[in-house]
Amino acid sequence: MDLNADLGEGFGRWVLTDDDALLRIVTSANVACGFHAGDPATLQRVTALAVSRGVRIGAQVSYRDLAGFGRREIDVPPDELAAEVAYQIGALRVFAEAAGATVAYVKPHGALYHRAGRDPGQAAAVVEGAKLAGVSAMLTQRGSALDLLATEAGLTVVGEAFADRGYLPDGRLVPRSQPGALLTPAEAVAQAVSLAEEGVVTAIDGTRTRVAAETICVHGDGPDTVEVAASIKAALTERGIDVEAFS
Repeated sequence: MDLNADLGEGFGRWVLTDDDALLRIVTSANVACGFHAGDPATLQRVTALAVSRGVRIGAQVSYRDLAGFGRREIDVPPDELAAEVAYQIGALRVFAEAAGATVAYVKPHGALYHRAGRDPGQAAAVVEGAKLAGVSAMLTQRGSALDLLATEAGLTVVGEAFADRGYLPDGRLVPRSQPGALLTPAEAVAQAVSLAEEGVVTAIDGTRTRVAAETICVHGDGPDTVEVAASIKAALTERGIDVEAFS
């Protein structure tokens, strides 16, 4: 099972994620590309550190929303959004290649992740942006609009689930504005184990819901992120589950 986290989510003197600690734990790094967080120096530092630790690099693309941390929906015309996605990937690629690696995949962030999951127009724009930038893999939730359109376009789709987020009975995430959206560290570890062993989560109403996943995400901006990620990796390893980058 692959373990990924959102990294490089700082800007200037503002630092949000403990990139150094997380890159000792995760196997894939979703690096913020400047539209919701991240700046050139941060991109360079995080990509170089990821390569030195043998961690796969992915582009965490978003709407142009620094003030809202990419968690506000913005109506961007599809052709413009495709160009913005490709632009963000291109920025990350410069630093990845300088460090001796490449951008292995694309993962939308925040509002773009959820909008592309249900809106075929926005999903198609994200796919087009990835293709324009020459990236052939997409991280997203299985069964989403982005999953279907990326698959149709010939991209490799890596099914993603979340350790630290609550789920609705239909397999969607509980909106952050609602109770049950964020799990406790103990709940996150238990959910990660359930995902890896059974492909199942327990939704907020108690329903056991199947969620197909090849990678589990731990959000990088939580107060206990490093401890949660380390506990998840230890719990999976104890159960004989290899924690390694997706193939």
